[in-house]
Formats: sequence, C-alpha cells, structure tokens
Amino acid sequence: MGALTSEEINPPRRKVPSWLPTAAGYTLSLASLIWVFHGVNFRQILSDFLSLDWRYVTIAVLCDLSVYVVHGWRWNTLLAPVAQLGLWRTVQSIYIGLFANEILPLRTGELIRCYLLAHWNNLHLSVIIASAAIERILDGLWMVAAFVITANFLKLPGYLVDGVRVLAGFLAAAGALLAFVIFHKHHAHAVVRESRWAATLRHVVEGLHTMGKAQTFTRTLMISLLYLVLQIVPVWALMRGYEMDLSIWAAAAVLIIVRIGTVVPNAPGNVGLYQATCVLALGLFGVDKTTATGFAFMMFGALTLPLLIGGAVAVTLTGLDIQEIRRRAHKGLHAAKHH
Repeated sequence: MGALTSEEINPPRRKVPSWLPTAAGYTLSLASLIWVFHGVNFRQILSDFLSLDWRYVTIAVLCDLSVYVVHGWRWNTLLAPVAQLGLWRTVQSIYIGLFANEILPLRTGELIRCYLLAHWNNLHLSVIIASAAIERILDGLWMVAAFVITANFLKLPGYLVDGVRVLAGFLAAAGALLAFVIFHKHHAHAVVRESRWAATLRHVVEGLHTMGKAQTFTRTLMISLLYLVLQIVPVWALMRGYEMDLSIWAAAAVLIIVRIGTVVPNAPGNVGLYQATCVLALGLFGVDKTTATGFAFMMFGALTLPLLIGGAVAVTLTGLDIQEIRRRAHKGLHAAKHH
C-alpha cells in the first residue's frame, strides 16, 4: 500500500453552497408571510388604512429620517480619534447601506456602508467594520436596558424576558472581549498574530484601541440613547395614527421585539419576518391579528419608502449602481485580508 496523501489524511471540508443562505432566508420570509396573511380580514385592513391620521404618519416619517442623521453623527463621534469625517458622506454611506438592505438579501448593506466610508476617507476597511461592530454592541446594550425598563411598566411573557436575558449575556461577553482588546492591546496582538486574518485583525485591534477613549465612548453611548429614542417615537406616532390606544412603552416593546426578531438575515427588507414579529409583538397587547397585520404593513411602508427614495438618491450621486458598489465592497473585504 502506498503512503496516504495529505488529502486522504485531512479531507477538504465541504463548503456550504453559496445559494443556500439566500434560499433559507427567502424560505423563512415566505413562511412568515403565509402565517401573517392566514385568517385576516382584508376589507378591515383596507378600511383601517383609509382612516389613517396622516399627521401622525408625517411625524413618524420625519422622525425616522432624522434617526439616520443621528446615526451618522454617532459614527463620526466614534471614529473621531481615528479621523475627522464629514457628516454628509457618513450619512450618504448609511443611506446607501439601508437601500442595499431593502433590495438585496442577507443585509449586504452593512458591508457596503463600511466599504464606502473607508473608501471615501482612505481608511482601513477593517477599522470601519470594527466601529460598526461597536455600534451594534451599544445598540444591543441600550435595547436590553430599554426592555428591562419597559418590562416594569408592562406585563410581558416570561419566555420573552428570559430570551432578552440570554441576549444580555451575549452582549456582556462581547463587551468583555471589546474591553480586553482596548485595554490589553499587546495581548490582543499576540492572540491574532497566528490567524490567517492576522493583517486584518491587527488593524481591528489598533482601531479599537484608538477609538477606546473614555470621552469618545461616553459621548457615543449618549448619542446611542438618542438614536434608540428616535426609533421608538415613529412607532408610537404610527400607533396613534392607526388609532391604537397603546402607550410609548408598548411602542418600545414592539420595536425591540421586531429588532430582535429580524436579527436573522433573510429576504430583502426583512419582508415577512418583519411583519410576523410585529404581529406577534402587538398580540402581546391584545391587538387582534387583522389589525396587527394591517399596522405591520403600514409601518413597514411608512418607514421603508422614504429610505428607498433617499437611498436611491444617495446611490445616484455616486455615479454607480448598487450591484457595482456591492461588487467593490466584496472586493475590498477580500483585499483587507491581505493588508
């Protein structure tokens, strides 16, 4: 018998087909839509829509648009120790990323917004991705805190409270890892030195260490609170416009449940899963399924259409189409592995 080859000793791992995540996301969204539409009264939905108070809808849209200006302000604040960035370019990258998330599957927009900000400001993509990860951790911490406060005003199911506790545990672990990287830079460098992503991770460690200033984090944390509040207000305003007699605390709970429920990447714009989690959340407050379904689609349209328009304008100003931007973003991510 001949000697075993390296392939026989260490057989190559089977790669997940590239189409599988997308197919799974679309399947999840389709199943969610089937459940949402099952047994609802479409005539009542139409009647409720025709009786909307458009004053509250306008307030919701304007407030929601301001959310992303605050997002840009926060991102610039977080990156201030690294570079001084212009607010317009940052907001433009955010809107293009949101636009991509609405028309492309699996939240490609997150990478796109990071790539554009890095490209326009001549920064390492890995540093910008690290800053986006910090944003998500801060958002998660404020959402958990908001949920805990909301739970004191509302009677919520035990399983939901337990689920948020698990999420809090993951966020605490992520926060601990972040603190380790910031305060123990040399140890972090030693850990990542042997990784095949060593070059990228080195930039991440340096970026986190630079951004991890007490004053920067405090300001970013406070802006993140404003960012969350500005997301809750549109939900409450739309509830008022839909003639729902629910409190601001209920609006906060609905927003948080929808955000947590749509964490899993799925179809463009989270269509299906967005509506399903919204219907489930409203059901906790005694809202019947037909009313909840109508509200879910109304909220989705009111908060998504302006983003599509703003995002389309932001994309047009780049002189490229969204597919070309996505291609360049993926190319940039690949290049970041080696620099």
